[in-house]
Amino acid sequence: MAKPTGFMEYQRELPPDRDPRERIKDWQEFHEHFPEEKLQTQGARCMDCGIPFCHTGKLLNGAVSGCPINNLIPEWNDLVYKGLWRQALDRLLKTNNFPEFTGRVCPAPCEGSCTLGISEPPVTIKNIELAIIERGFEEGWIVPQPPASRTGKRVAIVGSGPAGLACADQLNKVGHSVTVIERADRFGGLLTYGIPNMKLDKSIIKRRLDLMAAEGIKFVRNTEVGRNYPTEKLLSEFDAVVLCGGATKPRDLPVEGCELKGIYFAMEFLHGNTKQLLDREHGDVQLEGSFGYPFISAEGKDVIVIGGGDTGTDCVSTSLRHGCKSLVQLEILDRPPDKRQPDNPWPEWPRIFRVDYGQEEYAAVYGHDPREYAVMTKRFVGDEEGHVRELHTVRVEWIAGENGRMAPNEIPGTEEVYPAQLVLLAMGFLGPEDRIFGQLDVERDPRTNVKADYGSFATSIPGVFSAGDMRRGQSLVVWAINEGRGAARECDRFLMGKTELP
Repeated sequence: MAKPTGFMEYQRELPPDRDPRERIKDWQEFHEHFPEEKLQTQGARCMDCGIPFCHTGKLLNGAVSGCPINNLIPEWNDLVYKGLWRQALDRLLKTNNFPEFTGRVCPAPCEGSCTLGISEPPVTIKNIELAIIERGFEEGWIVPQPPASRTGKRVAIVGSGPAGLACADQLNKVGHSVTVIERADRFGGLLTYGIPNMKLDKSIIKRRLDLMAAEGIKFVRNTEVGRNYPTEKLLSEFDAVVLCGGATKPRDLPVEGCELKGIYFAMEFLHGNTKQLLDREHGDVQLEGSFGYPFISAEGKDVIVIGGGDTGTDCVSTSLRHGCKSLVQLEILDRPPDKRQPDNPWPEWPRIFRVDYGQEEYAAVYGHDPREYAVMTKRFVGDEEGHVRELHTVRVEWIAGENGRMAPNEIPGTEEVYPAQLVLLAMGFLGPEDRIFGQLDVERDPRTNVKADYGSFATSIPGVFSAGDMRRGQSLVVWAINEGRGAARECDRFLMGKTELP
């Protein structure tokens, strides 16, 4: 453990973020860094709690509690406190292939189940994790480590998101020849095109991809299995296949007027924005691919974001940087409470009100939070040219039905009309897209995900595995890494008859 009395002596402290009014003028990351002595002080807050819950990775009441990849958190907190950064890096990399991703974008369920969090603000686990991996790159400790020998087995990974990359990284470590196939013009999946640059700078992804390529992993872009790459070729040229294509089918809002121009899914907006940004940074060279979205500008427009999750926040922040005229974020659910409620005890994930970076930026400019809660969209109204002009809503209250399930009930007299020239639907995802399944006869579950049991990750086709959102549905980056590692383990067992992968 770290300092035995540290949790009593030191308060939780995070590095300051860049001023919201300044950072909305660019696309650079907004987090600042802590000096080493402050990081050591934060590591000292880690308790001798007997049985740490921070690295359990269990589902409690429908949400994850603790770290899904079972990071050895108390160990590397102690090592950071003692100034043993190289050893801390070794412990971190035992369980996490990409701490530079999770340290930036993970919601930190580990902190939600931190024992100190019962009575005090939890340990700054996520910030310390990011500091360890960045220290590793700065010191030159992280270098390509290709396997000493090859097995002669070839594995194809379909999809280059966090699940696919984690799976590829693990399989390469044990000597298999790995090819990652990506339909977009750049690798990284939603890490690249789903998360804005100010939240995860794309140079961080490229740094990792370059390292993996130097270790022998082959990357193939602009190649969509089921479209310009036949599944027969996939199955004949490789000894095993791992499907990690994500759950990218967006949830629609089928109300009157939903066909109007100016209404987009959030990923169309975010993907097009990042692609334009990256193309511009590389000499205005437009990289053509088999998959992509055009740039959609929010400049000078009244923007409505429908959905209150991380993707909705990303749309808010991106629209502000475009220079939108106004913005409202609508959420059909009630406003979460400020503190844990009796039905949400520790170590469950705390379902409480939070202000994320996008709302913080909006409030800095306009003086209030952009979110409106318990609002249902009734219809869209367009102009004579078929473009959305306004959005009609009604307030709702959530009432338990006869089956005990909560359902929204409209409140008479609460109808409102919002001006809108751009509407962004950020209501989550329903499952994987269908194109690949037209040629690959793999069994699917009732939610249309690839049917493959957790732990085995094997599909109905021998030698074909699946991991990440494509198998489990929309989830966290850290769950995708968990699944990619697990699928790699079982794929290795299939190929070799045994495995040493964790």
